[in-house]
Amino acid sequence: MPVQWCTQMRILLFALRGLTSDRRGVTALEYGLIAAVMGALIVTAFSTLGTDMHTAFSSIGAVMTSNAAKM
Repeated sequence: MPVQWCTQMRILLFALRGLTSDRRGVTALEYGLIAAVMGALIVTAFSTLGTDMHTAFSSIGAVMTSNAAKM
């Protein structure tokens, strides 16, 4: 029984040692956090400036429509 337990512990420690040297998960987590922060900033910017942007695009569309009608 103790031999099996010792063997299982060695296998577990070997697996854990491999996980500590693997940095792919950390990098993916960092990229995920950056994407989440950028997404939150974009949503905040659009919700804050949404009315102003709607007004600006509407006036640009009206100018383009009137200029196209003159052609």
